[in-house]
Amino acid sequence: MSHPEAVNTLMRMADLLAPNAIRVAATLELVDHIDDGADTAPVLAERTRTDPVMLGKLLRVLAELRLLERSQGEDLDHDRYRVAELGAPLRRAHPYSVGRYLSSTGLFGRAELGLVGLLETIRSGVPAYRAAFGREYWEDVNNDPAFADALRVEGARDIGWDAEVIIDSYDWSSVGSVTDVGGNNGTLLIALLRAHPHLRGTVLDLPGNARLAEGKLQAAGLTDRARAVAGSFFDPLPGGSDVYLLSGILGDWRDEDAVLILGRCAEAAVATGPGGRVLLADIKLEVPVGDLTSATLDLSLASTVPAPLRTPAQLAALAERAGLAVSWTGPETPLRSLLELRAAHVPGQRNSIEGDGSVVAV
Repeated sequence: MSHPEAVNTLMRMADLLAPNAIRVAATLELVDHIDDGADTAPVLAERTRTDPVMLGKLLRVLAELRLLERSQGEDLDHDRYRVAELGAPLRRAHPYSVGRYLSSTGLFGRAELGLVGLLETIRSGVPAYRAAFGREYWEDVNNDPAFADALRVEGARDIGWDAEVIIDSYDWSSVGSVTDVGGNNGTLLIALLRAHPHLRGTVLDLPGNARLAEGKLQAAGLTDRARAVAGSFFDPLPGGSDVYLLSGILGDWRDEDAVLILGRCAEAAVATGPGGRVLLADIKLEVPVGDLTSATLDLSLASTVPAPLRTPAQLAALAERAGLAVSWTGPETPLRSLLELRAAHVPGQRNSIEGDGSVVAV
């Protein structure tokens, strides 16, 4: 490749306008609006509540990228647009739609926008999303009403990620109640309660997911055995459950935060009494080291998720810092580690969380 070709290739690869223009088009659902007859910049701007002059510039870029086809009018306001073949997958009803995936108010599109903070990630190890937006990804998504629709439509629909091991491999016969800490929209708890009819359960998550979980529990006919509670796993947890389940939670957090989360579960388990325990079902997102074909995935995961892979021994060490000890080890699957933890304390001892997240006896 000649030097001019290399320069042109690099500039195309580093271009930020095209990918951002496409994501804005996905966020505004421009393709669907055009299909509905809004085919000029002024009409589209009214539909999407955007600036007509700037939207017109965006539409011309999308035409240049061949996502749209442009028919020139007597002036720019009268230019008409229709969807080209390349832009068709932006339709929400397209069988291979990428519209929600690329939308900045979608769960996946929002996460990818955090990559603008990649420089800070490389310098400090802080996840790119937090570096870019100043908040953790799930904190942002759960607390901003703009993402309510994405949580509803793009949230978990089945348990996935080898979560069957939680339902099938753990002895639930001695358990009366379980709290799914950070339980998302309740999908896992519903599957668990259906498989074990004697169980009662609680989903605890931030308000956005808690509202969705409440609706899903109601639709599943389980409100007599289950409830959804809004709360944070960094705050004291509601007591009284035999098991505090952490499924796919700790990989999203650095060690210090993971210890604090485990410590809150330890507090609640101690409050329950001698039978209180924590069931840790962490997800393992392992990427082959040194495999060039996986390099992009490796960096993307590390930029978004602080600890995508912790071994059972590393999880046990974090649990020990939180005042918990491994009391049972379940079968490992390609995507899961399963550990039962119990509070390491003497009878009558109460645990307290220190400022650094560690748990001490008081």
